[in-house]
Amino acid sequence: MAELVYNKDGRLLFTKEMKKEYTILMPQMLPVHFEMFRQVLSLEGYNVVQLNNDGKNVVDEGLKYVHNDTCYPALLVIGQFMDAIKNGGYDPHKVALMITQTGGGCRASNYIHLLRKALKKAGMEYVPVISVSFGLEENPGFSLTIPILQKLVFGMMYGDLIMNVANQVRPYEINKGDTDAAVKAWIAKLVNRFQHGEGMSRKAMRRGFDEIIADFAAIPVEQTEKVRVGVVGEIYVKFSALGNNHLEEFLLSEGAEPVVPGLTDFMIFKIYNRIVDVDIYGGLWAKKELCQFMMDYVQKCQHDMIDALEKSGRFRAPGDFEQLRQLVQGYLGEGCKMGEGWLLTAEMLELIHSGTNNIVCAQPFGCLPNHIVGKGMVRALKDNYPNSNIVSIDYDPSATKINQENRIKLMLANAKALAKGQEKEPVHA
Repeated sequence: MAELVYNKDGRLLFTKEMKKEYTILMPQMLPVHFEMFRQVLSLEGYNVVQLNNDGKNVVDEGLKYVHNDTCYPALLVIGQFMDAIKNGGYDPHKVALMITQTGGGCRASNYIHLLRKALKKAGMEYVPVISVSFGLEENPGFSLTIPILQKLVFGMMYGDLIMNVANQVRPYEINKGDTDAAVKAWIAKLVNRFQHGEGMSRKAMRRGFDEIIADFAAIPVEQTEKVRVGVVGEIYVKFSALGNNHLEEFLLSEGAEPVVPGLTDFMIFKIYNRIVDVDIYGGLWAKKELCQFMMDYVQKCQHDMIDALEKSGRFRAPGDFEQLRQLVQGYLGEGCKMGEGWLLTAEMLELIHSGTNNIVCAQPFGCLPNHIVGKGMVRALKDNYPNSNIVSIDYDPSATKINQENRIKLMLANAKALAKGQEKEPVHA
């Protein structure tokens, strides 16, 4: 068994010996993206398992170890970890937990401390927690190398493209299950290419984009028109079926087409914030230059994806990060960057400008930034875009699924009335 090693501050480290012996558990948020991320890490010698445990047990475990006034996504992520360790058949002395940490004041930085507190409360201080970050916490057995980062960026781009085209096909497919089968097939195909060192250039990625688009475009679909509903909000409840009570499945069951902005804009936003920090508050020019280089590279990859969608003539393409930044001018300043910051408002504006006026803003309990830049901006958007149809839905342990779905049904009823040019009573945010 690997020896437990602590740093000078008393933090348990994930060592090189643990890399050989331990199973790393990774929480779920974006099934397509995270499966590719998992495979990328597996290719680097890490034994990573993607958690998919769902339901009441996860919430109950979260409530047991996290104060119920804490951010709801923190409660769910920690609950998913604790439920997996206790009930997933793992040896608790041979598992490590992986979680992101960005250095901001929100979930991606503070969960790690809440998670360690939960492990201590459960008498499992011996379980190491790995910070996926840039230098915030070092671990001898885990590091984000340049080749890993490049593969993760490519995985993110492929994930965004697959999610985009799948969402545009799934509501209309003639043979139910065709879209999900194509998603699984392409994940396997891309991972196989990664294993053989293929697809690791922008030129190869552009070819991959064209292949993916062609395959999804070939799926037989009905020539009908459905109400499009954008999904925005705090990043976890926006993307995670566990966090939003399977919102996308519900929208599909109601005859709507979910439109979900991808992960790439959020990642560019986080890098861009480091540049803004230097401009507003001062700092090292080298840090700004490095962030600018990283941002330029990811933006070039994003433009490749957008170009592929636009030339397809079949699928709608999202706007790029710069368009989002321009759209939000006059609403929020670039210093408003806690949590999703101005990006959340910008995503709502981009949806409205692209013809998706119906929007669900998913808000977790305890997320103050989201309430400000999400729910707090609805009135301003409604004033400027009277046909916008936005409903804010709260997600927390005490919120009932039926109440959430009834509010969304009201929004959908209003959407159908608006489509007929006959507006009903607005759904209050």
